[in-house]
This record gives sequence, structure tokens and C-alpha cells, in this order.
Amino acid sequence: MADNPTYCVYILTNTHNRVLYTGVTRNLARRMYEHQHHLVPGFTARYNATKLVYFECGTDISEAIQREKQLKSGSRSRKISLIESVNPEWRDLTPFIEG
Repeated sequence: MADNPTYCVYILTNTHNRVLYTGVTRNLARRMYEHQHHLVPGFTARYNATKLVYFECGTDISEAIQREKQLKSGSRSRKISLIESVNPEWRDLTPFIEG
């Protein structure tokens, strides 16, 4: 029997923590590789947003998409508060995800 799929909502920033990007994916390790190697043109490549500073995962795609929309519609200060509640030093969390 196959495991339930996992869907992750995540926030990226750049080296200087100046930009924030929120996304959702089924495979966080693969998506981080794509962001870090600029394989997909767009915001993260343009602003070098390759540092994973927040993520949360679950098994329901609808909930993940809803959570992404909630985070995207929130203010920058709310995103910063969320990040700092679990990652106060803004460390790159990429080494802590399973691939």
C-alpha cells in the first residue's frame, strides 16, 4: 500500500532576507533543487530566493492550496512573525527536508 502523498507550503527568501516567496508543492526536496539551481524562470530566480526558511506539510492538497493562499494574502509582517516563531535565526531549512 502506497504512502499518502505529502503536500508542503513553504516560504523562501534570499541571502539578505529581503524578499519572501510563498509556494506549494508535492515534493519539497525536488522543488528546492529547482529553485536553488534556477531551473524555472520567474520570481525566485530573478531575486535569488533560494533559502528555505519555513515549511509545513500535510496530506490534503486542498488544504495546502488554501494555506498557501492564506499566507500569500497576509502581510509581510505576519509572514515574518510566522517564520520567526519556528526559525528565529532564519536558517536555511533545506538540510532538514527529506528527499
